[in-house]
Amino acid sequence: MDSVQAFGAWGEGSNPSGGIKIFYKLEMKKFLYSTLINPLACTTFPECIEKIIGFVLWVATAIVPIMIIVAGFLFLTSGGDPEKVRTAKRIIFWTVIGLAIILLAKGIISVIKQIIGG
Repeated sequence: MDSVQAFGAWGEGSNPSGGIKIFYKLEMKKFLYSTLINPLACTTFPECIEKIIGFVLWVATAIVPIMIIVAGFLFLTSGGDPEKVRTAKRIIFWTVIGLAIILLAKGIISVIKQIIGG
């Protein structure tokens, strides 16, 4: 334990419940001079937004086929039950709407960047 030192002691008198008191002492020298890592590796706000939307698009491209397969399975196993057929159609509809919104967000970012000149 390089940066954290833990000290424990049985404290019947010091702790009313008779349990263990644990104290942590951080070495302030390492704490003060540590640097935060930028997980997005971006330097400007528009660049961060673009990376976030790109990640959401990447996740959506993985989820959309799965949701369509689930809806197709539900449709095939409905056995003529109109409620299950309606549910399957709703899943497909809202999946396509969600994908369209994500694609439009990516497109709007590109259009705004071209208009601004970035």
